[in-house]
Amino acid sequence: MEILFAEILGTPAWFWLAFAGLVVALTAFDLGVLHKEDRAMGIAESLKLTAFYVSVALAFGAWIWAARGAELGMQYFTGFFIEKALSIDNVFVISLIFSFFAIPVKYQYRALLWGIVAVIVLRGIMIAGGAALVDQAYWVLYLFAAFLVFTGIKMFFAGDAQPDLANNAAVRWISTRMRVTQKHHDQRFFVKVPDERTGRQVTAATPLFLALVVINLADLVFAVDSVPAIFAITTDTFVVYTSNIMAILGLRALYFALAAMIHRFHYLKYALAAVLVFIGSKIFVADFVLGGDKFPPVLSLGVTLALIAAGVGYSLWKTRGQVPLTTA
Repeated sequence: MEILFAEILGTPAWFWLAFAGLVVALTAFDLGVLHKEDRAMGIAESLKLTAFYVSVALAFGAWIWAARGAELGMQYFTGFFIEKALSIDNVFVISLIFSFFAIPVKYQYRALLWGIVAVIVLRGIMIAGGAALVDQAYWVLYLFAAFLVFTGIKMFFAGDAQPDLANNAAVRWISTRMRVTQKHHDQRFFVKVPDERTGRQVTAATPLFLALVVINLADLVFAVDSVPAIFAITTDTFVVYTSNIMAILGLRALYFALAAMIHRFHYLKYALAAVLVFIGSKIFVADFVLGGDKFPPVLSLGVTLALIAAGVGYSLWKTRGQVPLTTA
């Protein structure tokens, strides 16, 4: 039993095991029960499933609050809400990717699910690396903070240019080194097709696989913002990772709720820009203005929620009456 209380990255092993069990259970329930068959998800079902995932995430945060204290609890909620807000931008990019590859709606959910599984692993690697850097050299936090301020300012003045998926380097690389089918093959990522020269059956990737690869590469780009943002809130690796993953787990359901109305959140990016600048700035304020005292977690959470709520509210008000978009 002692192994359960052995610390892993500053947190008892049983905390990590409990979280891993929760993630596996949610994923298995989602794929094996709710979506055993490939089908399109309606907005009403998507909203219900989103509410379920948010409820689970909030309950998990309450558990952290009770088991590890109010400060870490508030840090978890701050990280969770920031990641959840940032994921709205992710939804926009995912929608473009599915549209570009003409992925039928009923197969999008399965692609998103396996994309989330990959994200859980990739984010874990990035967060473990970031934790190791911060543990060895505290000044790395200043780099993270400065990067967040720079990114926020850049986001505020950036235009609305869409990614050039036709010239995406990963798509070109895969297309030149692997056989890729021109048509879809249901939910499959790979299929057997006859070789044009020999007639033998060979393995070929499908457009669904290309979409999955591009989605995961897009998430790595988003992670460059979100991971430093949460490290700027707390250096507790368990809180950093769990708040990140709990926000991402509900992204699949959130996508189908927001994909048709993503244009209604056009002005949210300015609120997110302000959040990134605030989170980055508070590191410098805490160390150079407050004399090393911690920035009040309750104030950090309050400002974050206020900025996000203002961004969502203003966007919905400014775009009222606009016609919803159609999903791929």
